[in-house]
Amino acid sequence: MAQLRLALAQVNPTVGDLEGNANLVRRYAKAAAEQGAHIVAFPEMVLTGYPIEDLALRGSFVEASRQACAHLAAALADDGLADLVVVLGYLDRDPEQPPGLGVPKGAPVNAAAVLHGGRPVARYDKHHLPNYGVFDEERYFVAGRSAHLVRIAGVDVALAVCEDLWQEGGPVAAARDQGAGLLLVLNGSPYERAKDDARLALCQRRAREAGCPLAYVNLVGGQDELVFDGDSLVVDAQGRVLARAPQFEQGLVTVDLTLRAADDPPLALDSAGADSSPAAPAPGPMAERLPIARTVVTATPVEPFETRPAGQAPRLGEQAEVYAALMTGLRDYVVKNRFASVILGLSGGIDSALVAAIAVDALGAERVFGVALPSAYSSQHSVADAADLAQRTGLRFRIVPIAGMVDAFQRSLGLHGLAEENLQARVRGVTLMGLSNAEGHLVLATGNKSELSVGYSTIYGDAVGGYAPIKDVPKTLVWELARWRNAKAEHDGQTPPIPPNSISKPPSAELRPGQLDTDSLPDYALLDDLLDDYVEQDRGSAELVADGFEPSLVERVLRMTDAAEYKRRQYPPGPKISVRNFGRDRRLPITNAWRERASVPPHEPPSA
Repeated sequence: MAQLRLALAQVNPTVGDLEGNANLVRRYAKAAAEQGAHIVAFPEMVLTGYPIEDLALRGSFVEASRQACAHLAAALADDGLADLVVVLGYLDRDPEQPPGLGVPKGAPVNAAAVLHGGRPVARYDKHHLPNYGVFDEERYFVAGRSAHLVRIAGVDVALAVCEDLWQEGGPVAAARDQGAGLLLVLNGSPYERAKDDARLALCQRRAREAGCPLAYVNLVGGQDELVFDGDSLVVDAQGRVLARAPQFEQGLVTVDLTLRAADDPPLALDSAGADSSPAAPAPGPMAERLPIARTVVTATPVEPFETRPAGQAPRLGEQAEVYAALMTGLRDYVVKNRFASVILGLSGGIDSALVAAIAVDALGAERVFGVALPSAYSSQHSVADAADLAQRTGLRFRIVPIAGMVDAFQRSLGLHGLAEENLQARVRGVTLMGLSNAEGHLVLATGNKSELSVGYSTIYGDAVGGYAPIKDVPKTLVWELARWRNAKAEHDGQTPPIPPNSISKPPSAELRPGQLDTDSLPDYALLDDLLDDYVEQDRGSAELVADGFEPSLVERVLRMTDAAEYKRRQYPPGPKISVRNFGRDRRLPITNAWRERASVPPHEPPSA
């Protein structure tokens, strides 16, 4: 057996910032060395940021990534870290892949590099390329054709990248076949609600299949609509958790491991690839056996050292986890795109109140500007609740009445009915965008997923903005998060940020006298239940009716949802927290005559 001290660097890179990301690696590599680590591992594509989308097809960017990797190796040696083994993700290319139909231009690869002694000494190319949900990796990369074992301090370390862990066979099977002492997995795994539980179970299963400890290092931070939650971890060969990092925080996790040395007897495998001992776990399907590449970095084991226990960060509760994801997505969108501040309309309602609280928590009150935009139909409590929110949070607040602006439009246009109602929302949107242009703020849209689903928003009105923090949050969860945030403040001895009246009062767009959301929509609890089945699970109308939903309700909600696709395409980006968000996950044609019920007119025009 042999010992190794492994460090996992859970960091937040920026897409395209090769120099900044390289400096991030250098900083954490130095910290790992100061803690006595022999290996430090960084996440998938850390040098380029992730996902890079069509940048992968740009030859100049591929070459810049290759050069940055080589320069980083030399810089680490200059930093006095030549003996530290650094494993990190970056973008490279496969020179042996011939061009052809369906082959990404330039044959880019999602690669892991091993840096040692001032140079890259080994490379592994991601084998399994995900092409579902938010992933389009078959568009951007060619698949690696071999597994790779790297001998470090006398231990054979098998390398894998993210999806390699989620699929059967491939590098995991190779790790077991070759008697690897450690399976090291670099990840860019986006956040979804409750995904950390599935992730842990998967790591435990794969460790048992590989017959060795498994180390999983993940990105943290926001990138456009994706949020990465970190949650890096190490499990032993039986699946017991040895170390686990916090969620949504950068940091370094160091763990001392006692591992099978390369010259130790390998596991006894039967013809199916399973350990023949009575206690062996049942193997998963082993459909493929990859060729094995080997690199010896250092063959001599390290001197025995006294081990120290690694920590396991506590898990966040359900609401705390979602709130942290929303904060992370907003903060990084603002910071990485170099906005100085954000601005949003404050209606006194629950949606804008929650968005304001998230913004203040993410950015600080001094960078958040709230505007009350009362119209002729706004209730007295709307402005009062908005002012109360501003006082509770400390954000910068002003009131801009819009009745006169609406009247000016009306004198010229003479609009009536829905058009007149929507005019108020559009005047608010113009006002916010004008202040944005004049003062340099990023406008935040405050719509939630329930409204987005059924088109209960005004395009170029309340849908205006550059980022939408709660676009993937159903209305019922909006209330849950607001109550949780206030309860947390009370527990911490702070002022609850969200006015109680904003939580308790019936929601209303206030575009006509006495208007309530329930005039146009079912009760939100019922609506969200139905939308979860239709949007998240792709269940058809017959299944929904069979599940007990009233047929006329199903027909009405599905018709509204289908007709609103063109609005969703024009809605700002926002952080993904669900299995199926609008944008990267759920992709339906705008021009679409298909309807779930034949009684619905196939060409019914959508409302605006």
